[in-house]
Amino acid sequence: MAKWQERAELLFKPEGMAKLTNANVMVVGLGGVGSFAAEFLARAGVGNMTIVDGDTVDITNINRQLPALHSTVDKPKVQVVGDRLLDINPELNLTRVQEFLSPERAFELVTQDFDYVLDCIDSLTPKLNLILAAKRKKVKIISNMGAGGKFLAEKVKVRDISKTDYCPLAKQVRKRLKKEGISGGVKVVYSDERPDYDSVKMTDGTNFKKSFYGTNSWMPGLFGLHAAQTVILHILKKKDVKESE
Repeated sequence: MAKWQERAELLFKPEGMAKLTNANVMVVGLGGVGSFAAEFLARAGVGNMTIVDGDTVDITNINRQLPALHSTVDKPKVQVVGDRLLDINPELNLTRVQEFLSPERAFELVTQDFDYVLDCIDSLTPKLNLILAAKRKKVKIISNMGAGGKFLAEKVKVRDISKTDYCPLAKQVRKRLKKEGISGGVKVVYSDERPDYDSVKMTDGTNFKKSFYGTNSWMPGLFGLHAAQTVILHILKKKDVKESE
């Protein structure tokens, strides 16, 4: 085991590190949630990762996204995040997909080669199609709901989509999934804090996104942490650590 993984091996044990090294995970969306989730997975020792994002770093990302610095503005997020992941683990088997996820591509990219898919997209239609692709292909997925307009870290939790409250994005996802015959069985990270509706800004609808909430520096990373934890515990098959339902 590499020296940089010494502390992880003490906790996960050699057999756990072997499971992580052999695991294959896809992270879709490398903004405030996905960038942190991908880094947590890499630092934990996940050995095979596909990262998907068609966006470049914007200066407005700096308050909350891991790849966003003044020196990285206008650079592709898959480049910045990917280079960082390989700097963490040079032996990582990394695949970069630099594109926005269209409905068709969601069904092409999701395959049973993946142990887990992390949906870190903040636009409804691509998010829905990624969930549908995973469900129909029987690939495990955790989907992140709305981190915007919220402050309280203790309100963030992992639940089934059917048990979510006070999250506008989760409500829309539930309704759309129900039309597809899915009323549950989708694990999500969400906050039951009521959002600050006065912090919403409308957009031109580019890339399926019609509006966004104001966002602080800590909530997106916290969502990414919960998503990564869920995936890592699943890979390790930790029965003595209670996973949220």
